[in-house]
Amino acid sequence: MIRRQKKGSDVKVTFALPDTSVAGKVSVVGDFNGWTPGTHTLVKRANGTRSVVLTLPPGSTHRFRYLGEGGLWFDDPEADVHTHEGGVLHV
Repeated sequence: MIRRQKKGSDVKVTFALPDTSVAGKVSVVGDFNGWTPGTHTLVKRANGTRSVVLTLPPGSTHRFRYLGEGGLWFDDPEADVHTHEGGVLHV
């Protein structure tokens, strides 16, 4: 799930996955964090999901993927656009 919420001059973007979707730690990795694994690790929540919130500028476009333990790359089906390089998010 990807949720956008405007907060002042920025947009809070929540990346969330069901807690059971992938074993181990999962990071959202993209051009917003230099494709650096571990920078934005999803945290388990009481509602059965794991998520992380990023603050991004409105009107921006970003490429991203998820990275699980053991080098497992996967995409979010709710990305605005899907490419061979991962998902695209329009903020």
